[in-house]
Amino acid sequence: MKLFKVLSTGILLLAVSQIKAQESAQKKPDNPVKCSNIKEGKFLRANYPESIWYMTIKDNVQTEYLNNGKDYIKSTLVFVDECSYKSIVMEKTDKNEPAQIGDVFNNKIIATQDNLLKINMKIDDSQFDVVYIKVK
Repeated sequence: MKLFKVLSTGILLLAVSQIKAQESAQKKPDNPVKCSNIKEGKFLRANYPESIWYMTIKDNVQTEYLNNGKDYIKSTLVFVDECSYKSIVMEKTDKNEPAQIGDVFNNKIIATQDNLLKINMKIDDSQFDVVYIKVK
C-alpha cells in the first residue's frame, strides 16, 4: 500500500511538472510590438524550406529569393510609421511570378514574439497574414 502511495504521488508530481512546462513554453506576444525587427535581417517563413523562399532586408530594400536563390523579387520599402510600410516591387527575375513591377503591398506588423513577426499584407482587394522568422 505504501508503494502504491509513493507511485501515485510520483505520477501526480510528474503530471503537474509537465503541465507547468507546457504553460511556460507558450510565451505571450511582445507588448508593445517590436516593429523595428523588420528593418534589417534575413527572414524565413514557417513551412517553407529556405531553398524555396527566404528574404533579406537591408537599407530599405527587400529581396525575396526563390528557387534555391536562382530567382528574386526586389522591392523598395517605404515606412509610413513605425509598424506600417509599403513594399513596392522594383525588379523580378521570374516571369511567372504573379507580383508585377510597380505593385504596391501595404504591410502592417500586427504582432511579434521574440524572432517571429506577424504581418498583415494588403494588395488591391486581397489581404492575408504571414509569419516571418528572423534568423539574422
